[in-house]
Amino acid sequence: MPLPADSKRLRIGRYSQKGQIYLVTSITHNRQPFFNDWVTGRLLVNHFRKAQQEGWANALAWVVMPDHFHWLLELEKKDLPALVLTVKSRAARDINTHLGRSGQLWQRGFHDRAIRKEEDLLSAGRYIITNPIRAGLVTRVHDYPLWDAKWI
Repeated sequence: MPLPADSKRLRIGRYSQKGQIYLVTSITHNRQPFFNDWVTGRLLVNHFRKAQQEGWANALAWVVMPDHFHWLLELEKKDLPALVLTVKSRAARDINTHLGRSGQLWQRGFHDRAIRKEEDLLSAGRYIITNPIRAGLVTRVHDYPLWDAKWI
């Protein structure tokens, strides 16, 4: 049985290392599809970019799905939990304002996986950018507006 997203056991062994590449996934509260509207999704993307501009992480690839995101990043300054918390909280404030709502936007916690080999990096990048196709949202990657990859 899968662990709840906020389970403390998800954090056991979590280690942040500068220069390490991580695949991070976070889900909206109750899987609400806040990002069906691409304008709302761009508000989250702005915070991925802001984290990069502030030197916290180097974004390698990302996709914003209707109810979650995947973000492949190389960690720079902050530790991983602080980085994800900062991005999610800043984005929640902007998104709630944009949607004229208040309350919880994200499920607590996040899932991360350290990428250790070059072939794992390419596999993770492909997984991220093809997520909208697997979800049946589009038939071609370029038809989906909420993704980017450093290699493309």
